[in-house]
Amino acid sequence: MKYIIYARKSTESEERQIMSIESQLSELNEFAAKEKLEIVASLCESQTAKEPGRMKFAEMLSFLESGKADGILSWNPDRLARNSIDGGQIIYLLDTGKIKDLKFPTHWFENTPQGKFMLNIAFGQSKYYVDNLAENIKRGHRTKLRKGIWPGFAPLGYANNHKTRDIDVDHEKAPLIKKGFELYSTGKYTLKQIAKILKDLGLRSYKGNVLSVSCVQRLLQNQFYYGLFEFKGETHQGTHEPIITKKLFDKCQEVMKDRGHIKTRKAEKIFPFRGLLACGECGCAITAETQKGHNYYRCTKKREICSQKYVREELLTEQIKSSLQKVSLSSQDTEKILRELDKDEQKAKANSFVIVKNLKSELADIGTKLDKLLSAYLDEIISAEEYTARKQKMLDHRVELKEEIREIEDGNVSWLEPARAWIKALNQADKLLKSGDKSEMTTFLKQIGSNHILIDKSFSFSPKKPFQILAERRVSRRETSSFHLRNPELRSQRDSNPCTRLEKPVS
Repeated sequence: MKYIIYARKSTESEERQIMSIESQLSELNEFAAKEKLEIVASLCESQTAKEPGRMKFAEMLSFLESGKADGILSWNPDRLARNSIDGGQIIYLLDTGKIKDLKFPTHWFENTPQGKFMLNIAFGQSKYYVDNLAENIKRGHRTKLRKGIWPGFAPLGYANNHKTRDIDVDHEKAPLIKKGFELYSTGKYTLKQIAKILKDLGLRSYKGNVLSVSCVQRLLQNQFYYGLFEFKGETHQGTHEPIITKKLFDKCQEVMKDRGHIKTRKAEKIFPFRGLLACGECGCAITAETQKGHNYYRCTKKREICSQKYVREELLTEQIKSSLQKVSLSSQDTEKILRELDKDEQKAKANSFVIVKNLKSELADIGTKLDKLLSAYLDEIISAEEYTARKQKMLDHRVELKEEIREIEDGNVSWLEPARAWIKALNQADKLLKSGDKSEMTTFLKQIGSNHILIDKSFSFSPKKPFQILAERRVSRRETSSFHLRNPELRSQRDSNPCTRLEKPVS
């Protein structure tokens, strides 16, 4: 009789196989030589047998049905089938005489009713192994999820610890990923630029490939890096060490949302304020062009008839500088205020114990609420969608509380950090006025406000609240000073509402 050799392994990962295809072929050829079997073909494939649809398996059956081979030589029955359909095909071909014999070095078989019965049992055992393995994997996943451990392959920047079954930080890649988040959060870089920077820094995937732009985008959207992860539509609190803070992650999501699907286009000439402004009359974007050696900004007029005229860049620059002047602070005054904030921080540390205690109490309340939420879901009081959404919100808040507690315990009082950042931003405005860097002015204006409008050759925008309050106070004081100049008899009078220590340097 003529035999066809069939060798199979489940995946392409050699270390996960009991025997590789090469080992199976070596053993089968040695067995064929020992038994003096005529081999007409050898078929090999790397595919699981738990589902029907294997190409080489179908090719083998066509060999047998056409009479080119009479029997099969394989290492074990589980190499042939681990599902009822493929196993049934083998049994049926034995019944119809298309297969006259089966040979296995590790398994006895005779083409008799008893032999086919035992073969059927072997196929059933193979299917039971696969089904039981799937249940064991699911049970293992559930156990890991309860412990807060990601049950899959660790994301880039982390590594699977096969001894502890935990997720560890990859100390070589993690700083590069954090750098990518920090750079993108500034709003100065596109995803393509971030991908190039990470490539230049030497960050590669686990397979050694350069990260594509879409891969970088998915990386920047992965909440795993600040401590949470999503598995099958449900968010879980991870026990792994975060690489970034949730504040940094949220900032990156804001930048990504603001950028939207805007495509950067290469231009021979750079117009620093293009992409910043919108027309106050029709709402269209403001574009720019050069005429007779000067840059002019105008409405694109794509929606309707618009009466707005051209504005020279020099005039627009002066107006932008005037806006920046209202929210600027000199380096000397900046240093004074930062020293005062340092003193306030020392005082705040004395009261930090009470603050941390309250935050930890709030943290415990969230744990109780999560338990009640789960009970409501299991009792079918709320839907799966509502459960998932509310759980995500609670877990995000828990991460924020943990970060706030960590900041206070580390000596960084959370309410002082925004104040420092604000003061430094005011000083940045002053530095921009001195440097005259128009591109940086555009970036800064986007960071401190929105609705940058150009109408009747006048620039305006809506500053964020702290900047708006400062700008309004300065305008008010300028008007008061002008009134005093016109009324000299009032200049010697004392102010009934003197400035506070913090406000005095910024006036």
